[in-house]
Amino acid sequence: MVQESFLTLREQNCFFQDLVRIKGKDFLTPVSRILIGNPGCTYKYLNTRLFTVPWPTEGYDIKYCNPQIHDACKALMRLNDYLHIEAVKALQGQNLFETKEIKDTTVIDREQSFATSLTEQGSVSEVQSGVCVPEDDRSLKNRTSYNLTLLNYMDPLQMLYLKQEPYFGMGNMAVSWHHDENLVERSVVAVYSYSCEDSAIEECNEQELKGRDPAVWHVGLKVAWDIETPGLAIPLHQGDIYLMLDDLNMTHQHCVLAGLSPRFSSTHRVADSSRGTLEYILGQCELALQNLQTDSDSMALSLKSLEAAVVKQVEEIHNEVEFEWLRQFWFQGKRYLKCTDWWLKPMAKLEEFWRKMEIMTSLVLSEVRKEQQIEEQRNETISCFLLLLKERQKLRKEWTARCQSDAAESLPEEQKPECHPFWTDNDECNMPLPYDLEEVIAYLQNLVQWIE
Repeated sequence: MVQESFLTLREQNCFFQDLVRIKGKDFLTPVSRILIGNPGCTYKYLNTRLFTVPWPTEGYDIKYCNPQIHDACKALMRLNDYLHIEAVKALQGQNLFETKEIKDTTVIDREQSFATSLTEQGSVSEVQSGVCVPEDDRSLKNRTSYNLTLLNYMDPLQMLYLKQEPYFGMGNMAVSWHHDENLVERSVVAVYSYSCEDSAIEECNEQELKGRDPAVWHVGLKVAWDIETPGLAIPLHQGDIYLMLDDLNMTHQHCVLAGLSPRFSSTHRVADSSRGTLEYILGQCELALQNLQTDSDSMALSLKSLEAAVVKQVEEIHNEVEFEWLRQFWFQGKRYLKCTDWWLKPMAKLEEFWRKMEIMTSLVLSEVRKEQQIEEQRNETISCFLLLLKERQKLRKEWTARCQSDAAESLPEEQKPECHPFWTDNDECNMPLPYDLEEVIAYLQNLVQWIE
């Protein structure tokens, strides 16, 4: 079923190359991907936030483009449940081994301490020994309750160029050396690998090999930031599963070494959901909007507080909604509509909240223009307000440029980034402030200098 799901999603054109940002430049990933998981979850890597195509979840109304996509997502959810059980077993086995190791060491220590105390003191002294506390079920669950899977697909023979592994001569790389990002600490990563092995592509004769078999996919493993200690290349065959346990993802880096046949993988993760879920960002919006009030008679909007700390919190949330959610989503074009329209309503809700925050920004601007405030408080408010507007202006310029880059223009029409939200002074969109904030920033800078 899982293998059929991979092929279905591929046939439905649901895999996409990501336009990621590395050291200020945009690159298309050689691997095509799709994120599937709990409704409202996201996963961020290389400055790109991916949004889950939700798997069928009780209590959620999820409309898929066709029944085949529904079935594929359901099969991957079942795989997710299976890998959770396997990961728990693996951690329990690791804990048993470590407990036995500690107990054996404690017995040796006691014998040595006993002999030493007889020799040195002529009597037996009390020996304090370390006690290994078994990991509780809650901790095991937290580290293995996968909330999403990042699916990968690549056909090496369709790639014009693949980067060579630079340190150990391991050959073509599909994915360079890296740590997986945005995960719960010490959580297990579970990977199911499926190579579309073709009888025409035969594994090389072992006697002729001086390194890894270039026809076979491998996962590479090395000590983090260490190129002196030799790395490992572990072969991956059709249907193989491997787990990265405990702190392996922190202490080591891994890469994916390309074979000759097309390959799918399903990489199940416990993504850090502290700042990456729809529930979280909606909560942040509600927190920000607590500072906005409406007059019951005139219906005029005003701010409850102009304290610097309150203004700072609201404007930070404003930036977070715009640059971590709205622009990230629309930067990926209409790709998600290939599978489902589930995200459209939440994004519309976020944009509605964001528009209210634009009004709140304009209200702060109106208030700091007035001279009735206490000078010290006014200065503090303007200073923190100015910093956040500068950041907003910088990020808007950056995202606008990214949407117009050569890499963005090279994408198919339905995948091309949309610079959204975007407006001009001529647009009839009733925005309270301009998209380009240069004049607003210049005014505030002059105001600060005049006050000083």
